[in-house]
Amino acid sequence: MSEVLLEIRKMELRYGAAIAVRDISLSVKRGQLVAVIGNNGAGKSSMVRGATGLVYPSRGQVFFRGQDTTGLSADRKVSRGLVMVPEGRLLFPDQTVEDNLVLGAYLHGGLKHKASRSTLQKTLELFPRLKERLHQQAGSLSGGEQQMLAIARGLMAQPELLIVDELSLGLAPKIVDQLIRALSDLNKEGLTIVLVEQLASYALAIADYGFVIANGRIAREGPSSVLSRDPEVMESFLGKKKSTSSTPKPKE
Repeated sequence: MSEVLLEIRKMELRYGAAIAVRDISLSVKRGQLVAVIGNNGAGKSSMVRGATGLVYPSRGQVFFRGQDTTGLSADRKVSRGLVMVPEGRLLFPDQTVEDNLVLGAYLHGGLKHKASRSTLQKTLELFPRLKERLHQQAGSLSGGEQQMLAIARGLMAQPELLIVDELSLGLAPKIVDQLIRALSDLNKEGLTIVLVEQLASYALAIADYGFVIANGRIAREGPSSVLSRDPEVMESFLGKKKSTSSTPKPKE
């Protein structure tokens, strides 16, 4: 449980002259559910894109399972168990739900192997709506169903660590609640998860630990139960007053 699965050391990431990530260091232990929260444009997505090989850091290092993976491409990181569900879902809209799921398992030979077939069965049990729409084109699904499919496709890659970027984007609160519960269930079953999310109350409610990103840097970090009660986090960094609504109680 104490093994560090993902470690980012002093990462800097640039887009041309613009610096999106500045000297970020963080670690994620096996079995944790970690929340990365902050305003739009804070650098959250850039940080995880740098960690997963979609872009390359200009400085710093990324370690996964103790090995330096900084210069590896995204597909090579996926093959090692580091998988991201990207912001915007990026499904293949003209392909069926089943085709998208099979593509998620391409590094494992599609459905040729028993492990992939077993993963498919478990994934459809987690999201029964997808089972009902297995032969429907992905582009015809609702926004919530597409997000379910994006997560399911990530699970088909059999990750050791799953990063979910902007889970709630464009979705109704009822659907977000459902997806949050699904991630919590996956974590309880042993999957290590990093949830990158603007809706801090949702992310911190299920997370063990949280990082607040502001202006490309880590502005705060700590147990989710502590961050969720920090007025400066909820107001200064997230631009909103701490809510007293019925959002779930953070994990202790």
